[in-house]
Amino acid sequence: MKLLKSTSLILASALLFAGCGAKEDKTAQPAAGGASPAASPAAAPAAAAPQKVKKIVVGTSGTFKDVTFLDDKGVLTGYDIELTKEIDKRLPDYEFEYKTMEFANILLSLEAGKVDLAVNQYEVNSERQAKFLFNDEAYNVWPSKVVVNKDNNTVNSIEDLKGKKVITSPGSNGAVWLQDYNKSKGNPFELVFSGSGGTNDVINQIKTGRVDATISTPFQVAGRNKDADAQQKVVGPVLYTSKIYYVLRKDETDLKSKIDEAIKEIKKDGTLASLSKKWLGEDFTVTQ
Repeated sequence: MKLLKSTSLILASALLFAGCGAKEDKTAQPAAGGASPAASPAAAPAAAAPQKVKKIVVGTSGTFKDVTFLDDKGVLTGYDIELTKEIDKRLPDYEFEYKTMEFANILLSLEAGKVDLAVNQYEVNSERQAKFLFNDEAYNVWPSKVVVNKDNNTVNSIEDLKGKKVITSPGSNGAVWLQDYNKSKGNPFELVFSGSGGTNDVINQIKTGRVDATISTPFQVAGRNKDADAQQKVVGPVLYTSKIYYVLRKDETDLKSKIDEAIKEIKKDGTLASLSKKWLGEDFTVTQ
């Protein structure tokens, strides 16, 4: 009797251990049909980290009608701004935000690191090139001429400015060209700079006869006459043709390359020409 009882206990224990072993084996084996059991949390692959978007602060004047200006709702727009927004759309790694300031302060802010990209119809010159990086793909090509009051019939070319006063905006493309020209010719005219009123100051001084001339593009003169009754006209041959670029700090080589790639695409698909016609009246994106 004792023998039967012991035998029964041994058999029950053996069955218990066999059952435990079978459960562990089932867990370790693939499920029927070859499917593997769900992986434990520790074995799951790590989720890819979200791509970080780099913020770029764009410096601009916001006072150049049809190019970079505030519309009647206070929204910053214009040719340069809408082009920059289009570039932003095509660069998912970057996010642009805009900061307006006096034109003369834009490049100073870029140099100080307060903005990352300058957009305000900038032309390359040696002084700027020594400090900053320009992109390669020009987005505007402008012909510049002498500009005088509509009733001025004595000035018909830059040679006629000898002994006269010529006004320009400090730090502008025209200012650099005029300074270089005047110096190379023995300073035949007096060069003066506009005050804080910028374009309005230039308009007023030419209209009142306090200065005799400036230099600008036919597009700008037409806009001033229409919007501010500037009473100006362009005279003489083209003095120089300006190609316009974005300006960056020297270390922003990656952003510069991305901007160039985007502009090439925008040119190729016709968007650049369309923006120029919409805001500037015609296609000023090719050499005249």
